[in-house]
Amino acid sequence: MALQHRPTAPHHSAQDALRVLETVTRHTSGVTAAELGRGSGLDQERLTALLRMLRREGYVEQTADGAYVTGEALARLGSADGREQAVRDKLQRTLDRLRDSVGAAVYISRYVDGEVSVTQYADSPATPKVNEWVDFKVSAHATAVGKSLLTQLDHAGRRDHLARHRMTRLTSRTITSDALLMSRLESQPPTVPVLDLQEYAVGTVCAAVPITAGSSVGCLALSLPVEQAHRLREAADELNRNAAPVLLSLTI
Repeated sequence: MALQHRPTAPHHSAQDALRVLETVTRHTSGVTAAELGRGSGLDQERLTALLRMLRREGYVEQTADGAYVTGEALARLGSADGREQAVRDKLQRTLDRLRDSVGAAVYISRYVDGEVSVTQYADSPATPKVNEWVDFKVSAHATAVGKSLLTQLDHAGRRDHLARHRMTRLTSRTITSDALLMSRLESQPPTVPVLDLQEYAVGTVCAAVPITAGSSVGCLALSLPVEQAHRLREAADELNRNAAPVLLSLTI
């Protein structure tokens, strides 16, 4: 299986943020915004937005004289001891904040050993998660999560997955045509969220955006009750705009 390397806006934001963090970590006594601008090559508006995000996420802190230094979150993720739990905790806090921001249940999913796996999610009584009435592993053809992950595989990888998991009809909207699904996956722009409009479950709509880190295929998704379907595209766009912190946690 090979990946379809099609960089997205969150990917570019995470890469820019990493460049800023690398400069901060090199200057142990602190670095000014002007020095960061020169070191990263980013314009002031872009740098200001990234620094705001990095401060919010706890990756950098600002000293009394205005210089930037590494933050507590970066120190925890950079430690070999308990790193895996630190990453999970950081991702959960980010997901909780994203859930409240977009007003929807949100999910991180990965494609691991040829299978779809929802690794973390954030929901609430006001934003309930999807009822997994059919295992997500066998319903990638019908979910925004599954389709987003499949778009990031090459043609052979998609064929392999669909050969192992029969495309069953879950609702009247489910695509069960192999040719139609493959065509949709091939033509899906990487910068446009993948949608599920009651294809997996009646009464639920979903959207997903890719957050591939290195050779690991992943996506960030949200779900809404169909009564709020009018909010789906706006919520999906906000999800895409705010995917960089999730990708950054997975990359550091």
